[in-house]
Amino acid sequence: MKTHTLRESFVPVVVVLCAIVLLWYAATVFLNIPWQRDVYERANNTDYSVVEMVSATMSQERPVMPAPHQVAQEVYKTTVEKKITSKRSLIFHSGVTLSSALLGFLLGTLLGILLAVLIVYNRALNKSLMPWIITSQTIPILAVAPMIIVVLNAVGIQGLLPKAFISMYLSFFPVVVGMVKGLTSADSSHTDLMHTYNASAAQTFWKLRLPTSLPYLFTSMKVAVAIAMVGAIVAELPTGAVAGLGARLLAGSYYGQTIQIWSALVMASLLAALLVMCVGLIGKLVNRRMGLAHHA
Repeated sequence: MKTHTLRESFVPVVVVLCAIVLLWYAATVFLNIPWQRDVYERANNTDYSVVEMVSATMSQERPVMPAPHQVAQEVYKTTVEKKITSKRSLIFHSGVTLSSALLGFLLGTLLGILLAVLIVYNRALNKSLMPWIITSQTIPILAVAPMIIVVLNAVGIQGLLPKAFISMYLSFFPVVVGMVKGLTSADSSHTDLMHTYNASAAQTFWKLRLPTSLPYLFTSMKVAVAIAMVGAIVAELPTGAVAGLGARLLAGSYYGQTIQIWSALVMASLLAALLVMCVGLIGKLVNRRMGLAHHA
């Protein structure tokens, strides 16, 4: 049964991945052909085949759209063939971005849980606070990030914390929404039973509402950790950072190194997927431990 379930979940992922790679190669040829044709015309080279043209579009030094194998080669060179301490190592830059993303995710999760508890247990806050929380997510992060960094720098807060605060700003929202849903999802018969036993609000929270909310919490945390990664990268852009995946994106855009840009994007995607998998695994272990596996 487990093998069958694994196959059902694995095969669709592989099919979608293959489709993405094929579309990527097609886009590479389509977007790089104009430049390659111009190169041939300036060299007065009219004796080329379609195969040669297609092959040339996938081996350009600075393509409009790099081919998947070019990005894979760049990722390999900057991870395996470079020392971790090297400023050209993607592992080094990933560590810088990951540190601020994880700190922001932790702060965002704690803030989200606190706000959710206040909203559930205080009707006034539910009506006054929740609309502002929703409104906060309508402001583009690219507009907020520079202001947060400038304000924090003015009060002497620099380095990791400003980037972590931006990640927190993005990641707390799904946790609030998920926890509010989770804290109010307890079965009414269970709630009535707690009232029958004259349980206090604190006892009801710790013994009923919080355990019931855990599946919702971990689901929202999977969204939050991916958004925290985005926030950490965005936070590096307005500061002109020299380290981090955002710095790699900036350097690549300055010098027209599209392969470098795409390799940083791919690395960020892989890190975000790994973080989501880790949170999901922890969530399954916790839910199974508490007998809530069927809710996960």
